[in-house]
Amino acid sequence: MSSNSFLPYGRQSIDQDDIASVAKALQADYLTTGPGVGRFEQAFAEMVGARYAIASNSGTAALHLACIALGLQKGDAVIVPTLTFLATANAARFCGADVIFADVDADTGRLTAATLEAAFAKAGSAKVKAVLPVHLNGHCADLTTIRAMTEPRGIKVIEDACHALGGIHQSGNSSTAKVGACALSELACFSLHPVKTMTTGEGGVTTTNDPKHYKIMQLYRSHGMVRDAADFRHRDLGFAPDGQPNPWYYEMQALGWNYRITDFACALGESQLAKLPRFVERRRELVALYDRLLPALSPKLKIVPAQAGDNAALHLYAVLIDFAGIKKSRAQVMAELKGQGVGTMVHYLPVHQQPYYRDLYGKQDLPGADSYYARQLSIPLYPDMTDADVTRVVHALRSVLG
Repeated sequence: MSSNSFLPYGRQSIDQDDIASVAKALQADYLTTGPGVGRFEQAFAEMVGARYAIASNSGTAALHLACIALGLQKGDAVIVPTLTFLATANAARFCGADVIFADVDADTGRLTAATLEAAFAKAGSAKVKAVLPVHLNGHCADLTTIRAMTEPRGIKVIEDACHALGGIHQSGNSSTAKVGACALSELACFSLHPVKTMTTGEGGVTTTNDPKHYKIMQLYRSHGMVRDAADFRHRDLGFAPDGQPNPWYYEMQALGWNYRITDFACALGESQLAKLPRFVERRRELVALYDRLLPALSPKLKIVPAQAGDNAALHLYAVLIDFAGIKKSRAQVMAELKGQGVGTMVHYLPVHQQPYYRDLYGKQDLPGADSYYARQLSIPLYPDMTDADVTRVVHALRSVLG
């Protein structure tokens, strides 16, 4: 990409082999619910080190299926860090569960032992069934600590790993695990939106090592329908007099959703997955360059720190800017950077501040999240960037910050 072109905060990296893979899938017998989905799921599971993977049509669906797998329902509660995308909390609400919003560290945006403990206290007598830690920006949550706090309470863990595909986190006893291997969780959820580390256009994946969770997600991904004759409940309707299953027959055994992903989307996913190591390596190179250049802009700008011991694969490069100190609003800074060809975005308005959740739970005081949000800006990061592009972003930041 030319160093003179506009640099968005994130974008997909699509090559001719990706296009060829999709074109081949479009000429195959099945455009959806065909063999391409299973191939992609198997390759994804192998890549992250999980036993099972369920592909779906969005990261939101991936999170919802994980909540369904744990049996979340009305009367249950889940703890969600408020600094995340809407879908982390919404997935629990889809099941009827209540959301206990946890505060986060003001400089990392991530759940901590202290903020999780405070959320447990806030939950009071509520039946907390799960915690959904978020690997924000791609920096891993402290799963070792979170697991140590949830396991004695009988609480399950669903990783919102939508930002973190390709990352490696600590898993205890000086060992590490790939994000998605579910070494310290029941399930992990990924988004394959175009600005993520790899893409299927739109799409999501949920990984697990539990065959029961896997089977539940398979059922609910496709309307709650069963086509395997061995699982039919109505023998009189499902089988002919000679005992053979009726070839047209299927059963709806639960109220499911249409969360299926297409075969041609999975064809793109297979092609992209083969390049994931290269994508991750290039992202790490760009992050290392930012890490070397940006400290010169302190204290007006600070870098969001990683968790020690992890080898993250960042989806976003987040910085914290003292907007009051430079006497410019965030909107003004974003406009001035755009004028120099640098795109930015904010991730995220804390979910507890959203009107739906304010109406539902009332106004809440979560100062760490509000402080992080007030200073956060995501700057360009994607594999097609050149080193010169990073230098240009840093120069633009320097001129805008003054």
